[in-house]
Amino acid sequence: MIRRAQFGLAIVILAGVVAGWNLPRVAAQDQAFSREILARARVFPEIGPGVTALKRDAAGRYYVLAAPATAIQIYGADGKRLGQIPNSNSHGAKITYAQDIDLDAAGRLLVADRGANAIKIFEANGSLDATIRVIAPMSIAALSNNEIAVASLRSANLVQIIDASGALVRGFGEPPAAPQGASRDESLSHGRLYGDSAGHVYFAFTELPDPTIRKYDRFGYAAYEISLPASEFKPQPGEKHWTTVVIDKGGTTTSEKPVIGALGVDPETLEVWVAIGGEIVHFDKDGNRRSSYRASTKEGAPIEPTAILVEHDRLLIAGDPFGVFDFALPEPRHAAAVVQ
Repeated sequence: MIRRAQFGLAIVILAGVVAGWNLPRVAAQDQAFSREILARARVFPEIGPGVTALKRDAAGRYYVLAAPATAIQIYGADGKRLGQIPNSNSHGAKITYAQDIDLDAAGRLLVADRGANAIKIFEANGSLDATIRVIAPMSIAALSNNEIAVASLRSANLVQIIDASGALVRGFGEPPAAPQGASRDESLSHGRLYGDSAGHVYFAFTELPDPTIRKYDRFGYAAYEISLPASEFKPQPGEKHWTTVVIDKGGTTTSEKPVIGALGVDPETLEVWVAIGGEIVHFDKDGNRRSSYRASTKEGAPIEPTAILVEHDRLLIAGDPFGVFDFALPEPRHAAAVVQ
């Protein structure tokens, strides 16, 4: 069933695992609907450009993945730096090049170390608990029962679920048909995973012409797909174009198109915040569009988000080259979802 939501959004409600549809496209939203939100303060002042992930554990500690991606910085609930992983407790374990991070229910740090072709699991004190060999892991999400959702450049599916030993438990998610003139592996194997507090997995495509997100449960049942028309996100006068750089084939190519730069899920309501260029689009838990924003520093400098963390009363938004900023939650929540 296809329904039109407000502001010109196509949402496909799927009855199972999606298998290569030509998705409908609808008219672009007028960008005048976007409201500006100003940061209240900069947080984690040691952190500068290159932030790609922000996570928070049950104890209120924050984990920040930023350039040069060889260590994960840790901050307390008060925003003061506590240390990093790896540390002296890691006994020589290293991170070669971290592509993504997540935290599991036990508080362990999972690192997609693309440079080492591995997923490395660290205890909260920094000791290395496990190393799981995975070729070119691009993104990860921790699930229950010690399972890990992985997106890699060598996967036959969009999402692979592995156990603590690295054994493949299941895979799911078929990409749509490749655009004319592009091979499937070349243009559609890339994407980024995000998880939520209820065990869902969100796959944000980075190589489709239109920004697209799918929401799955941990078994591969697809709850919905969101597709936003690329024309909606044309840079405003004076803004730079988003550029995708592909380096996997031994060279580089660039393409000007809107790219999903960050996604954050409210742990209480399962509402979703998606950054595309300088635009932040807010959806409810069922994928219905609610509003759009443009984030700026307190001084008014525009922020193009590279990571979003949604908390009870605020958003933490990272953007190059400024670092991480605190924003008041810009609107009241809908009724909270029941999260098991």
